[in-house]
Amino acid sequence: MDLLPGANAALPAAPLAIDVTWRDGTGVDVSALLLGADGNVRGDADMVFFNNPESDCGAVRFAGRAGAARIDIDPKALPADVERVALVAAVDVDAAPGTTFAQVAGLHATAAAGVETFAFAVPDLDRGETAAVLAEVYRRGADWKIRAVGQGYASGLAGVAADFGVDVGEEPAAETPAPAAPVAEPAPAPPVSLGKIDLAKGAKATISFDKRDESGTVVATLEWDGGSESRREQGADLDLYALFVPAAAVVDASDATIGVRLGGKHGGKLPRPLKKLAGEARDKPKQGAVYWNNLGSLTRGPHIALDKDAKKPGIETVRITRPQDQGFVLICAYSAVGNGIGSFKSYGAKAVVTDGRGSTVTAPLYDDNDTSYWVAIALVDFTADQGVAIHHVEAYSDRSSEQRPVLFPDGSFAMDQGPAEFK
Repeated sequence: MDLLPGANAALPAAPLAIDVTWRDGTGVDVSALLLGADGNVRGDADMVFFNNPESDCGAVRFAGRAGAARIDIDPKALPADVERVALVAAVDVDAAPGTTFAQVAGLHATAAAGVETFAFAVPDLDRGETAAVLAEVYRRGADWKIRAVGQGYASGLAGVAADFGVDVGEEPAAETPAPAAPVAEPAPAPPVSLGKIDLAKGAKATISFDKRDESGTVVATLEWDGGSESRREQGADLDLYALFVPAAAVVDASDATIGVRLGGKHGGKLPRPLKKLAGEARDKPKQGAVYWNNLGSLTRGPHIALDKDAKKPGIETVRITRPQDQGFVLICAYSAVGNGIGSFKSYGAKAVVTDGRGSTVTAPLYDDNDTSYWVAIALVDFTADQGVAIHHVEAYSDRSSEQRPVLFPDGSFAMDQGPAEFK
């Protein structure tokens, strides 16, 4: 069985062997992380790799050779407090500085359990990624399942390790004498990891985040697996749209406006100033939006970029940098007309927001709506005190409306008011 990114499958009650292969001579390190219910390792020994080839419980083992690596997992032998095992690959940047996964050809994972085989061709990692979570094996009640992931990290293995609570143990640089300097303000406290959170309908979670740190990056993904084989056969082409308001353009934002839908379920009337802004959005569809027809940029404004347009079930990703320059980002999804009738929930769609430093907030969909081409899923609020707030806003367009949502400078938004742009 071939697994698309985001797809999952039940595993038979048998030991599992996962082989990771690649075609060229670039060094790739493969590891497995044993994770608890909080999404973190219980200790550094839970990272199984070439230098620690077997977990303490003996349930996970590593073996490697040139151009390939194997991870053996016996799910039944895993301790009760291990909820999942993440399979990670990272470019050996020490052996080949400057190399990214864009230079690694044919990265592929195959899992075999009993008579069942599951294959996963890793999607293109061509935006500077040097590490990636390829797949995960996880509990569902008394059973185990496997999911294809394909989430890349530009921060390398250290970034993945930090995301899952592993202490990479880098040695500090040697100290050298330095002249006395004026006493500076104390550095801000390090951000506190939220771990992994699924938002309830209409809920909010705030990621602790120092927005003065220019290296900080927020990653938002639209993930969907097609829901079912029949749903995928009908069509399941979703598109991620990131509508944004820069920090400099934020006006009159408050708890009464941020993440609030205006206009009701059928568009409704907007205040005259907002109606004018909606008209401007219709006239200039690329303004204030990163999507398939305007991929954005990380090196210049808006410092938001879409990785690619996935035309089949999988993952589309936007990266958001320069957090101090961001105001609001509304994560939306569009369902192509060719998909026919079917709710976004039936596609297995969700929005996931992470800081790459241990906090991951998922905004699931709770409502079935078979007649909408648009859904606004989550609002990412960079104006929040002490961090970045993610609001679950799940709102759908009117029946068969092709007009996309509009995000306003106060953090509110409206459905059915933006441009209708066809692929």
